[in-house]
Amino acid sequence: MAVARPPAGASTIDYRQRRIAACRFGTKLRVSRGGQSVVVTVNDRGPFVRGRVLDLALAPARELGLVGLGIAHVDVEVVEQEEAAN
Repeated sequence: MAVARPPAGASTIDYRQRRIAACRFGTKLRVSRGGQSVVVTVNDRGPFVRGRVLDLALAPARELGLVGLGIAHVDVEVVEQEEAAN
């Protein structure tokens, strides 16, 4: 697995960081599953697969126990919405 690649949001994706692909860039989301939760920052578009809402990086996926599952149901809430650029 590559550690980083250029995303649509201008910052580099580092799969070890708490980042996520969904919503408006810069938005902070709390992702929860099974009593565990992590706060991640949106920095890319996607995912572009029917039925999927977000794409977690490796670090938050590990914290939630999702590594190896591939896909899973999680709860998501907006913690902080990034303001639209003028």
